[in-house]
Amino acid sequence: MSYKSSKEIRKVNISSSLESEDISLETTIPTDDVSSSEEREGTVKITKQLIERKELLHNLQLLKIELSQKNLMIDNLKVEYLTKIEELEEKLNDAIHQKQLLSLRLDSQLALQQEDARKHQALMKQEMETILLRQKQLEETNHQLRERAGDIRRSLRDLELTDDCYEKLKSLPEDQLSIPEYVSIRFYEVVHSLRKELSDLQMKKGSLTEELSGYKSQLKCLTESYEDERKNRSELEVRCQRLTLELADTKQMIQQGDYRQENYDKVKSERDVFEHELAELRRKYEILEVSHKVQAKERNDLSKELATTQQSLNLLQKDKDYLNRQNMELSVRCAHEEDRLERLQIQLEDAKKAREEMYEKYVVSRDHYKTEYEKKLHEELEQIRLKTNQEIEQLRSTSKEMYERENRNLREARDNAVAEKERAVIAEKDASRKYDQLLEQYRQMQLGTESKVAELLHQSKLKSFESEHLQLMQQETAKNLSQCQMECEKYQRKLEVLTKEFYSLQSSSEARIIELQTQNSEFQARLETYEKLEKELDEIILQTAEMESEVEAERVLFSYGYGANVPTTAKRRLKQSVHLARRLLQLEKQNSLLVKDLEHQKEQVTQISQELDRANSLLSQVQQPYKYLIETVQQRDSQISLQKEHITQLEKDVSLLNKEKTALLRVKNQMAADLERLLNHREELATMKQILISLHGKRYEQNLPPSHIDVKSATAKNKSSPLVTLLPEHEEGNVFTPKPTLFVS
Repeated sequence: MSYKSSKEIRKVNISSSLESEDISLETTIPTDDVSSSEEREGTVKITKQLIERKELLHNLQLLKIELSQKNLMIDNLKVEYLTKIEELEEKLNDAIHQKQLLSLRLDSQLALQQEDARKHQALMKQEMETILLRQKQLEETNHQLRERAGDIRRSLRDLELTDDCYEKLKSLPEDQLSIPEYVSIRFYEVVHSLRKELSDLQMKKGSLTEELSGYKSQLKCLTESYEDERKNRSELEVRCQRLTLELADTKQMIQQGDYRQENYDKVKSERDVFEHELAELRRKYEILEVSHKVQAKERNDLSKELATTQQSLNLLQKDKDYLNRQNMELSVRCAHEEDRLERLQIQLEDAKKAREEMYEKYVVSRDHYKTEYEKKLHEELEQIRLKTNQEIEQLRSTSKEMYERENRNLREARDNAVAEKERAVIAEKDASRKYDQLLEQYRQMQLGTESKVAELLHQSKLKSFESEHLQLMQQETAKNLSQCQMECEKYQRKLEVLTKEFYSLQSSSEARIIELQTQNSEFQARLETYEKLEKELDEIILQTAEMESEVEAERVLFSYGYGANVPTTAKRRLKQSVHLARRLLQLEKQNSLLVKDLEHQKEQVTQISQELDRANSLLSQVQQPYKYLIETVQQRDSQISLQKEHITQLEKDVSLLNKEKTALLRVKNQMAADLERLLNHREELATMKQILISLHGKRYEQNLPPSHIDVKSATAKNKSSPLVTLLPEHEEGNVFTPKPTLFVS
């Protein structure tokens, strides 16, 4: 509130100062010189000066009104902008508070997630240890199975059998067969069936080759007959064309004259003959065409059959090659297997002999061990019988004693249980009575306590609500107080910064005004020189126009430099055009480079998007527990992105506030410039006054006779010199000097 009141006081001071300046503007015009000029010049001139003065005063009043309106508009805008700034700062503080809360929440969630991740890692470690143990066990079992597979593979090398061996092994049951024997039986069955198929295929191949040769001979005959028929047909077509030409000739001859009357019978007979021949030829042609179509169809069918037979023949050839190769391999294997079988038969005979010897040894040793075993068995049985008899007698004696003891204990327990039962019945009756009494008391107490508890709860809720309300009020007041303090500090800093900026801008504007004044003086000097040149040229042209002879006029013009080159700015324009062309080329090069960079960036973006899609697909395929971790990370990323968006929004708000601040500064600077302009109006009025005085002096001199004009021109020259000396003094005093006004009579 103090800040607002200070602002209002400042506004009042500014407006009062402006009013005082406006009032002072009325009194800036000195009246001594005007009154003296009025006394000197007469009644007519007094009226003109009064009219001009009134016009000037009227313009001044209009300017005052406009200035007051602008001041009011500026005050309104300031108030609006200040309210907007306060609202935006409040919003910004709320956003900062929300940001802090969200950051605290994010930290707590991160801590919880880290704890969950640690627990999950511990569980994963335990699972990994169990998996590693299981893997070791599986590797051991795998190693054992590989060893067994290697043994089986070594035993399955020579698998070919003869027919006799196959019949012998097939007669045996499968349980008695070993793995290599069983595999060799299966191998023999498969190979035998394949051999049979091979022989059948060879037979089919022979029959098909014979059929193919027959088809080829038929095809040759058909092609020869087809060529003969085609030749006949071409001859018939030639004959038909010749006959049609003769018929056309005869028609022409018939049209020519009396040939029809003279040779009617002859022509008719020839026509009948020709028609008969033509009908026969057409019939033959149709028959040949039908036969040609039939033969073409048969030829197409035969070509298709030939293609199919060729394909089947190629396939059979390939099958034959493959079977020949297999046959060769099998024959080689068969030879190896026969050699091996011979070796195995020799080994089998040796093994049979060794088995017979071992069997004899086994029979002898079995009889010996059998007798020893029977002796030992008899001795052990007698010892067991003695031991069992002794143990049975001991068990009988102990069981009798135990049964007697248990009977005694059971009788005593029964008596005690009956007595305890009677006591329990009496105690139960007393307890039920006491329970009923206590139930009644408890119900009464419950009703009383429930009513008291409800009242106390109601009171506690009211007290807690009041305390919460008071706490909230206290927190709000504390927040408002801290915010007000912060705002006061901010505004004080802003005020200091603005004052510094104002002083710096004032100094820079003064320097700029001085520079502009110097430039203006230079331009005025140049303009005066150009005006002088123009005047001289006008005078020369008038002189030449008054001359009668053109030769003298041209001589005068050439003597003053007519036809010479006038300095222009074409060179500068050429330089500017060259500079612009270079700039355009540079920009085009930069544009092409930027286009290439953009295409490269687009390619990179597409590659990255593809990689991201692949990564997302891989992440979606991931199973538990990694899927849970990925989902948590994605949720965290989404929260972070939301927070970033919120931060960017807040930054945008701050940038908008900065823009509004710059706009206000611009308005302030504009106001300062307007004030300076109003102050400079004083100097403009003074210069206008001097110009008016000089004009009135010139008109007065024109009305006087020439003798007085000469005297007054000398005096005017003497007077103009102080005016000329006065102008630079005004320029040196940091005052805006306006352009000179030209009055043409």
